[in-house]
Amino acid sequence: MAVANVIGAQSSADQKAARQNGAIIALIGLLMLAFPFLGLAFQGLGFDWDIGDDDVDSMSLALGFVTLALGLNIVVGFAGLLDLGYAAFFAIGAYTYGVFTAYQIMPAWSSAWDIVAAVGLAEKVHRDGMDLVHFTLSFWLALPIAAGLTAVCGVVFGFPTLRLRGDYLAIVTLGFGEIVPIVFRNTPAVTNGAAGLNGVMAPQFFGHSFQVNPKPYYYVGLALVFLLIVISIRLRDSRIGRSWMAVREDETAAGAMGVDHVKSKLLAFAIGAAFAGMTGVFYVAKLQTATPDMFGFPVSVMILVMVVFGGMGSVWGVVAGAMALSMLQSWFLPSLTGWIHRGGEAVGNDWLQQVDLARSTELIFGLILVLTMLYRRDGLIPATRKQAALSFDAQNVQGVRRGGFDTVAAAKILATMPKRGGNLLEVRGVTVKFGGLTALNAVDITVPSGGVVAVIGPNGSGKSTLFNVITGLVPADSGSIKFDGGEILGLKPHEILERGIARTFQNIRLFANLPVLTNVLIGQHARLRTGVFGAILRMPGTAAEEKGALQRAIDIAALFGNRLTPRLNQTASALSYANRRRVEIARALATQPKILLLDEPTAGMNPAETLELAEQIKSLHGLGLTILIIEHKLDVVTQLADTVVVLDHGEKLTEGKPAEVRRNDDVLRAYLGRAATEAARAS
Repeated sequence: MAVANVIGAQSSADQKAARQNGAIIALIGLLMLAFPFLGLAFQGLGFDWDIGDDDVDSMSLALGFVTLALGLNIVVGFAGLLDLGYAAFFAIGAYTYGVFTAYQIMPAWSSAWDIVAAVGLAEKVHRDGMDLVHFTLSFWLALPIAAGLTAVCGVVFGFPTLRLRGDYLAIVTLGFGEIVPIVFRNTPAVTNGAAGLNGVMAPQFFGHSFQVNPKPYYYVGLALVFLLIVISIRLRDSRIGRSWMAVREDETAAGAMGVDHVKSKLLAFAIGAAFAGMTGVFYVAKLQTATPDMFGFPVSVMILVMVVFGGMGSVWGVVAGAMALSMLQSWFLPSLTGWIHRGGEAVGNDWLQQVDLARSTELIFGLILVLTMLYRRDGLIPATRKQAALSFDAQNVQGVRRGGFDTVAAAKILATMPKRGGNLLEVRGVTVKFGGLTALNAVDITVPSGGVVAVIGPNGSGKSTLFNVITGLVPADSGSIKFDGGEILGLKPHEILERGIARTFQNIRLFANLPVLTNVLIGQHARLRTGVFGAILRMPGTAAEEKGALQRAIDIAALFGNRLTPRLNQTASALSYANRRRVEIARALATQPKILLLDEPTAGMNPAETLELAEQIKSLHGLGLTILIIEHKLDVVTQLADTVVVLDHGEKLTEGKPAEVRRNDDVLRAYLGRAATEAARAS
């Protein structure tokens, strides 16, 4: 079976699964569209089942919670940022519409308001002997306005806090979620304080007011859910979504692959907040009232439970989880309470007649969260499918070379290499200190364009620190690093990657919960240009860029033959150690580097795997790629390197040809010790 056949078989299976899922989703969509009228349909068939306005109203509220959960899924599920104050953005959106439609802010009328009234945003009312302004912001206009305002609030709030991680970020977001309702409660001139807004204007559609009819709200909620599902899926499957997931999995590795993690996090906060802002407009328009107590901490927790229960990072899982728990709250618990009361009456138990499960919603949601974490950690519909074990045929693709890369195929896939001549990388006098420890002391290294330089030395000699300072992960106390003629010392990791420096890590840093193909695609992040609106609109140019990136990722993986090609859809954590190394190198090659930094690439490999990888590295060198490598296996160094640099205790011990370095007394002493060196020479 050829490589192309394996890929084709995987693609066919994926397409079949996609068609099946599409059919299920289409059926559910049709049922949702017909829901308000299903009662009439069943009665026509002879079934005594009616769907009243209360049921439609409950479904409308459930759809509102779905939109909120989809927004929080952007922040928590995609980007991995624990937000415990998400309801604050919900509140901001609600009050944006409420304040400008309720009879709360009413300045005196003057001729200056005529223009505002002419476009339908205000009207003149007469009260207490005065002409006053009543704002009449359109519901349809309020949706994008609230989305934009809450997105800005998300950026403003996120910018000073996103340097925090984990528990610290959760605590700060919790504080923000508490502050917003307090501000609304203590600004009565604008929000009417704790009493809240009343008389919020109902939406109008072609002159027809929704008033309190639940059916129009239901269809508006359904349209919002559809819109936000499409946006979520398109963002998830784009350059933007992959950057979020990379930051979620490993922020350091994401930066080394060209992802600006600060920008990525702010974008997640902004888009998640925009979802909540639109939902706030829908919610307050439906209820026609808003109070600060409606947007407290319990709401944030409830939405978080919906996301976790459905499956963090899974769009359809979050929709299912939010719908299930919303229906549990509005339908099942009240019905179960009624059954318990009737049972209490039947047995004469007063306690059972007083049970009210609806008041215990927070307790029940807490139990659901605990049980989910214990028994279904990935949620109802996991974001990543578990792949079946590979067949024998898939693992043994015929006609795949086991040595170096096919240079013809590699030359077509990899970027044009810089011309030979001159130094591509120059490290001059670089010193790095960690407190009282000097990790690097005035180190000088030059890497000629098209050359292979190996850095060796005992453990703790500063080799990985050298790589970290070159790639911007560690700041230098002094010195200079010039790459391709420009100074890069002080640049951020993603900026250095954009210049053309890619790396692997001593301890493999893949995005463990993402498929192999996605890992390689993330490597192309800095070379793609799709933004948020491009990802959402998916215009032909964007689709073509994405298709090209996908094909390029497949082709890069195919360079490693049956090591990676059959495993493109497997998560990186499911691979063997050697294959994880190969994926990391493939991901680095996807960045289109001018120089490749390999940190102990053959560590942990058996002799056959080491020889194979060494041949592949030699193939890259033959194509003109400049390579800087850290390696402990001297036979690999001798086979690959033009020049060897030896570090010891953070200082450059010597530099020269591999054969010269192997005979150097100082090098032998650093590796073996004085007595062992003398014994080795005597023998």
